[in-house]
Amino acid sequence: MKRFWDEARVEPAEGGLAVLLDGRPVRLPGGGALRVEGHALAQALAAEWQAAGGAKGRDFRPEDIPLTRLVGTAQEKVAPDPAPMVEGIAQYAASDLLCYRSEDPRLAAIEALEWDPWLEWSARELAAPLLLSHGIIHITQPEASRLALRRAVAACDAFALTALGNVVPPLGSLVLGLAFVRGELDAAEAFRISLVDETFQEEFWGVDEEAQKRRRLIAAEITLAERMLHLARIAA
Repeated sequence: MKRFWDEARVEPAEGGLAVLLDGRPVRLPGGGALRVEGHALAQALAAEWQAAGGAKGRDFRPEDIPLTRLVGTAQEKVAPDPAPMVEGIAQYAASDLLCYRSEDPRLAAIEALEWDPWLEWSARELAAPLLLSHGIIHITQPEASRLALRRAVAACDAFALTALGNVVPPLGSLVLGLAFVRGELDAAEAFRISLVDETFQEEFWGVDEEAQKRRRLIAAEITLAERMLHLARIAA
């Protein structure tokens, strides 16, 4: 696509703050105008559009506006009807990464060191104790715990739900995702904890280039979610 604007700026509008491109509002795929409440987030969105493509007439790509993409998802897809997102994310309570431990005692010891504190946090802060399994045998988690985790997800606002949608699938852990959106873990630490098994295996088999590429992409998505949450939570 060609950049068609010279200036991106923020102005008050009905429903919050709008990002204007030469006076025209940024619109989402569904046709609605992008609106946010906080000045920090609005200014960050405007800066993203100001940088996209570099100058009027040059090419720009959707990849140049990742924050807009994520905020647009929160506004257009999640906020009007959060139930589908809640249900989709809550399903991860049934197979949380932290509950599946290696049969190799060396790796199991590392998993316990890194993962047990967050299962204890889940039990303490979310009223959701979870059971452990060794190997790949599925374990059925207590219904009360699954419901407690669903309530924790449902209590999230649109931005936090959107962030969970970005981080829970690649982390493989609803517990880590909830700790992340609640500010108990930053993006880098949550991702590091989720990679315990891979890191252990690399000590023996070496680093796979494709795996490294995949990690960089995931890390970028998680960091983007962290940035959106931080900006959205700054007081207007």
